Amino acid sequence: MKKIIITDNAPSPIGPYNQAVLSGNTLYTSGQIAINPETNELVLDSIEAETKQVMQNMKAVLAAADMTFNNVVKTSIFISDMHNFSKINAVYGQYFEEATAPARETVEVANLPKFVNVEISMIAIK
Repeated sequence: MKKIIITDNAPSPIGPYNQAVLSGNTLYTSGQIAINPETNELVLDSIEAETKQVMQNMKAVLAAADMTFNNVVKTSIFISDMHNFSKINAVYGQYFEEATAPARETVEVANLPKFVNVEISMIAIK
């Protein structure tokens, strides 16, 4: 059985999908981009600010499922320019303990929704 996870503390979906789906003990999140949920505006001041907004959005989705970053077992990071990897990684790393960090892939892509620079999705388990 699946449960749809929705929170006003993260951006509303911009298409036919939900912020996350909980199936049993496993949470599958949709990709988050740097939309500020209070203003509905993109945060693109710097790659660091953009990544922080993405992670804050993901934090809100996890919280709506009564989870934290400690529950995350897998992340997927999509970036538009691999030259930004170290800056994105530095911000991303602030949300995890290195010794228990989730599995992850980071992929450079041609474009992302709304032409942002980074999108992150996660899988978490209770």
